[in-house]
Amino acid sequence: MQPFVMPDFYMPYPARINPNMERSREHSTAWARRMGMLDAPKPGGGLIWDETDLARMDYGLMCAYTHPDCDGPTLDLITDWYVWVFFFDDQFLEQFKYSRDIRAAKAYVDRLELFMTTDETPPEPENAAEAGLKDLWERTVPAMSDEWRRRFTISTHNLMVESMWELDNIDRGRIANPIEYVQMRRRVGGAPWSANLVEYAAGAEVLGRLAGTRPMRVLSDTFSDGVHLRNDLFSYQREVQEEGENSNAVLVFERFFDCPTQDAAELVNDLLTSRLQQFETTALAEVPGLLAERAASAAEQAAVAAYVKGLQDWQSGGHQWHARSSRYMNGGLASGPTGLGTAAATLAMGVRHRSRQHSHRPFEPVGPLPLPELHMPFPIRTSPHLDQARENSVGWARRMGFFDSVPGVEAGGIWDERRFVGLDLAHCASMIHADASPEQLDLSTDWLSWGTYGDDYYPVVFGATRNLPAAKACGDRLPAFMPVDDDGLVPEPANPLERGLADLWRRTAGSMAPDARRQFRAAVEDMITSWLWELTNQALGRVPDPIDYVEMRRKTFGADMTSSLSRLARPGDVPPEIYRTRVMHELDTAAQDYACFTNDLFSYQKEIEFEGENHNLVLVIENFLGVDRLTARDITAELMTARMQEFEYIVANDLPAMFAELDLDEDVRETLTRHADGLKDWMAGVLEWHRRCVRYTEPELLRLRDEATGFSFLPTGLGTSAVRVPARHEHLP
Repeated sequence: MQPFVMPDFYMPYPARINPNMERSREHSTAWARRMGMLDAPKPGGGLIWDETDLARMDYGLMCAYTHPDCDGPTLDLITDWYVWVFFFDDQFLEQFKYSRDIRAAKAYVDRLELFMTTDETPPEPENAAEAGLKDLWERTVPAMSDEWRRRFTISTHNLMVESMWELDNIDRGRIANPIEYVQMRRRVGGAPWSANLVEYAAGAEVLGRLAGTRPMRVLSDTFSDGVHLRNDLFSYQREVQEEGENSNAVLVFERFFDCPTQDAAELVNDLLTSRLQQFETTALAEVPGLLAERAASAAEQAAVAAYVKGLQDWQSGGHQWHARSSRYMNGGLASGPTGLGTAAATLAMGVRHRSRQHSHRPFEPVGPLPLPELHMPFPIRTSPHLDQARENSVGWARRMGFFDSVPGVEAGGIWDERRFVGLDLAHCASMIHADASPEQLDLSTDWLSWGTYGDDYYPVVFGATRNLPAAKACGDRLPAFMPVDDDGLVPEPANPLERGLADLWRRTAGSMAPDARRQFRAAVEDMITSWLWELTNQALGRVPDPIDYVEMRRKTFGADMTSSLSRLARPGDVPPEIYRTRVMHELDTAAQDYACFTNDLFSYQKEIEFEGENHNLVLVIENFLGVDRLTARDITAELMTARMQEFEYIVANDLPAMFAELDLDEDVRETLTRHADGLKDWMAGVLEWHRRCVRYTEPELLRLRDEATGFSFLPTGLGTSAVRVPARHEHLP
């Protein structure tokens, strides 16, 4: 009996099938036999696969559906890759997940990596997985660029290595929290790997100057999330009930929301629909703008178009294969959806989800949000230089012009001195960088002041008039004030935002190595571009998709920038690849999410009622789940607790294990330990600053509203009317 009834799926693209399917079925069966996959034994007896198993799973059908337009030889190679990846998954299950043999699993995965090389001779294969990977690598990479090879190597590495994360969770009996799960599923689930193969199959390699941009990254991420969430729905019965897996979104939602399996499945499907629609929005709205901005050539535009089409084909074809393959729970779906009625149902589902995303009414009176108890295990430490930093920060802000009037702003300026003093950003800096010298504390305080001023500047100067081109032009100029080279020329600042950035960069970058400068500059640029993302959503009246919100919230909060400042106070020589490991990525993002969600709880009334904002996790949860604000508040607090507990576990267990596994020297271990300690100070300081700061109290909000003279014009029915709003917006260190 199925554990739940399959929900109605949103699938706007029709599935098509490649006419070369039969030849690829025959080819992949013969190839799997040559590689030894049909003779590979299970540890307890029997075979992992035999020819009947392979035929029943029908990866030839899968690849014919997911790559309907490529020629026969290309489809053969793509099908072989999928035979290999599913064989690897099943062999890893049989050999290591059931036995919980983590040490042997790691040795197995480490050796597989030796077969992805273009510079060295790989060893002789000792098993079917090694033989298959060696053969596929040699047949694939000569046709692609070095940049593509690098990306494909990383995604294949993640697919194999992060299987250890799944194995560790099974060994601990641990089920991930929802944010961790989505992040890790991208690494272990294989869809980014599939997106790389789409480039190969479509002959549409995305060049490096486009591949790293937000639109292309969002396309890959939404594609990946769609593939994984759909797979989790179809594979729940096999993975969770039969194999004892615990890396499945339905199970994650069951446990986190404490709800029945059917309700969890519906929630997963709602998130799947949201991610597909985020893909559509990005493809239709953001990608054309990117191509125009980068002056993409005709060949580049054609490659991107083919890549987007290839991802769409994969989504629809993958759904159809899941509905027909014996590998999955698909009772009642074997024939797949057809007919005008199904098209109408898909359209109605899409309209329903989109209308919900655009249904929020700004400036709704919500009143103060009662705050729950928040889990904070770390003590607060404060710099002894706080008083001097407070005094110095006011003088610096005045010199930069933060209190001056701004052309076009009816209230006169973004800030006045009283408001700035009330922010007390020096207090925040003194807690998140308690060990900083007086000069370092001044610098940290001034960075927080600049970031907050910038985040306020954008909605006041550009938001009320919906002048997105001017906002983009402003953001495009700012990187010029952060030269990487010592002799880089800086233009003459034209406003307080540029003046402050030029001064801060001069004081910050001088002591940094070029690579560190580039990394820190990228963090600042991410925050700047996120301000435009917020303005775009505001102009469209759109409440963000939950996953997009969480990931962009780290940028709008300036999390990478402000947490990176602690490295200036605690210098150390750590190879950059260490910070890209799963352990460090999860450590950093768990801390960032805790701090970001802290702000969303405290600023709820300020943003929703007084500023007409739609970028707040409490509101995003209200909108997505259809719950009241108190329920959304509690879910936000539970996510904070889950992320904090994950952070604590990483510090206590994963960090020492990584030290040993990578054989890091004592200096690097000490630097990374200090980094983790700095994140503890950062989270504790951010929470305490919110508790002490006057800005979130209703009397202060009313005072600012009474002083404000700026107007924001928002559509209301057939006409428009002026809604008076304070000249403020939210940004936090």
